[in-house]
Amino acid sequence: MRSVGTVLALVVLATLVATFARRWRIPAPSLLVVAGLVVALLPGTPEIEISPETIGLVVLPPLLYASAEELSWRELRAVWKPVGILAIGLVLASAAAVGWVASLVTPLSWQMAVVLGAILASTDPVAVTALGRRLALPPKVQMLVQAESLFNDATSLVLYRVAVSVAVAAAAANWGSVGGEFLLLAGGGTLIGAAVAAVVTLIRRRTEDPVLETVIALVTPYAAYVLAEAAHASGVTSVVVAGVVLGGRGDRLTNARIRLQLHAVYGTVVFLLESVVFSLIGLALPAQVQALDDGDRAWPLYALAVAVTLIAARLMWLAPLSAVVQRKGGIQRMNWRVPLVLTWAGTRGVVPLAAALSIPETTKAGAALADRPLVLVLTTSVVVVTLVVQGFTLAPVVRRSGIALEPDHTEREEASARCRLADAGIRRLEELSELEAVPDVVLDRLRRGLTARLDDARDRLADDNSTAESADLVYRQLRRDLIAVESMELQRLYDDHAIGDTTRRRLQRSLDLEEARLADV
Repeated sequence: MRSVGTVLALVVLATLVATFARRWRIPAPSLLVVAGLVVALLPGTPEIEISPETIGLVVLPPLLYASAEELSWRELRAVWKPVGILAIGLVLASAAAVGWVASLVTPLSWQMAVVLGAILASTDPVAVTALGRRLALPPKVQMLVQAESLFNDATSLVLYRVAVSVAVAAAAANWGSVGGEFLLLAGGGTLIGAAVAAVVTLIRRRTEDPVLETVIALVTPYAAYVLAEAAHASGVTSVVVAGVVLGGRGDRLTNARIRLQLHAVYGTVVFLLESVVFSLIGLALPAQVQALDDGDRAWPLYALAVAVTLIAARLMWLAPLSAVVQRKGGIQRMNWRVPLVLTWAGTRGVVPLAAALSIPETTKAGAALADRPLVLVLTTSVVVVTLVVQGFTLAPVVRRSGIALEPDHTEREEASARCRLADAGIRRLEELSELEAVPDVVLDRLRRGLTARLDDARDRLADDNSTAESADLVYRQLRRDLIAVESMELQRLYDDHAIGDTTRRRLQRSLDLEEARLADV
């Protein structure tokens, strides 16, 4: 009963902190980690143990799936070469650099230093997506950062398994089987994820029940993860592939009503899981530090050295890669802004913590794995450092780099697209008018609506944007006020027994949808 109360208290705390983070326009993951640390240091706070199964099976699948759904096939194809280089080459380089530095500056054995390097080698998709969600990065840069974090799991997982087998069994690494294991993890995960996506596509095309669609959407990432892990493939890769495939087909699988519902449900799930998991990272560190031996009290310096090594290795890898890409694009002078932003966006998070927690506690001979507590503390510390330091400063770094998209760019692109959409609708109305297949009164009503949208979009594209935006703001505010009046009248009709509950709910939903559209404009 106490554990249930602790979980509920954690959910309330995480939700409150994440809500204030959004209001203050600061990265929620960073503030959640700090809040978790503060709460863990308060006297009387119960010790919370995190199991790798909880993170791997309960938390990761839906968060990875939501991140993968945001990927665009078109933009992913444009960056697949650098993504492949980073997902394999940079992971190997980061693991080697961290392993070498850790073996020099920490009391870890070289075997456990390699384990630490393998754990921290790859960027975390959950943290990267959560931190980058509000940044106005160019599409290719945003896609590169997000895709790298989603597709580097297979490489880091192979390294981790090899390193752990060496540390636990005290035997030489079987490098001959590494290639086959990588193919099994990456290839098997890809095939299973694609198969799950195909089955889900067939099911969703044959149903229009909102409740069933919601259940299918929630179950899909878990099915992809569990099936892949059961086949000894990469569950993360399977979830990512399923999310990418289904995300690109989502508009063709469901109608507008179901899409709105799925967006609301998944937004709630992702918000709660992200809030809880980032709070847990901060909560876990003090208890892990208490489990250290007296000889490991210099762990803050060790963690700082490892974090600096990760950043330096990432910058040294990204700088020449960026130079090559820019040279192929006809740019002769090296631009350091993009590699700096990409370097600072490479945060660690939930996946490394789950990997560290899954390190066996004993060797094959039955002896305790002495360096495991220090590896766990260093992993959590580096995750906290990257989330707090890089998380709080990432937005200023992006702004100072000058690569962020200006708000006017996005607004003009959207206004231009609205013009094209309204023009297409008006042309179709003219075709129907010539066929005389629709009453004139209906055509006039539709034409007035499309013309109003077209005029509004053209006003946004005009030079005097301030006047157009001012008029638009006034219109939206007045319409919201009218919707509030209509909602009050609807409630009065229901209270006076003039309408039933079904009618009230349908009309209220219609008003809610219109108000939501006004907020999205």
